[in-house]
Amino acid sequence: MPSVLGMLEAREKKVREEVARLREEAERVQAALVAAEGALVRLAGARETVAEVLGEQAGQGGELTSGAVAGSTVPHLGGNAVVEVLAPEYQQILRVLAVPEAAGGMRVKQILAGLGWEATPTRVEGVRSRVKRLAARGWVTEVRPNVFVSAMTTESAAAG
Repeated sequence: MPSVLGMLEAREKKVREEVARLREEAERVQAALVAAEGALVRLAGARETVAEVLGEQAGQGGELTSGAVAGSTVPHLGGNAVVEVLAPEYQQILRVLAVPEAAGGMRVKQILAGLGWEATPTRVEGVRSRVKRLAARGWVTEVRPNVFVSAMTTESAAAG
């Protein structure tokens, strides 16, 4: 008859092997997720660059001179531009920058926390590029290097 300790040791060995297998699988899935997020950021950037180039060409031809360009996710902030013309992820960033706690400005990692996203290198760079794009189009103001506030908040403060 096998001893109870022997049976427990055999069971423990089997569970340790399962834990090691699951850890390896989790590492593989995590690496695949990071690679997929990186590809997504690169594709979104490429799409936006193409939309910008096409918009500039259309603007030079006199067809489109202001406002949203077809396929553009971040049009220039104009007199009648509303947040709803932006893609959802840009709207989320502007909502985070609109909270009272953001009045002094927020860094990218603070914006990520406000979005409820994990601060992985891929996400940090993705949000950084989006915020910089918003700043270039007038939706956000960079008050200090890498510190951003909503341009709509600063406009209403200047008007009031």
